Amino acid sequence: MLEMTRETFEELVSQALDKIPPELTRVMDNVAVFVEDEPPADDPELLGLYEGTPLTDRGEWYAGVLPDRISIYKGPILRLCTTPDEVVHEVAVTVIHEIAHHFGIDDERLHELGWG
Repeated sequence: MLEMTRETFEELVSQALDKIPPELTRVMDNVAVFVEDEPPADDPELLGLYEGTPLTDRGEWYAGVLPDRISIYKGPILRLCTTPDEVVHEVAVTVIHEIAHHFGIDDERLHELGWG
């Protein structure tokens, strides 16, 4: 397994977020991104997780709620990758994948687009 400090991994997540086009980040609403060491025990290979209400499902009722949460899991990504360059790539793919869920894009469509 590759070794990487939490600070370095968080910087990779930040860099991936910085690559999201401004026209998309402007419409992202009420969402926070976190780095976690490990995913829930029932899904130990999970790389990232979106929890919340996608923008496409929000209506008049959507007000005063906690932010949606995107978690990026350090442990499984480092175990999956064999080089630092692979980690950079996998972090970017995972961040984009989870942000796509915020925009209402499901896993099936993400796989069709090559972001699965």
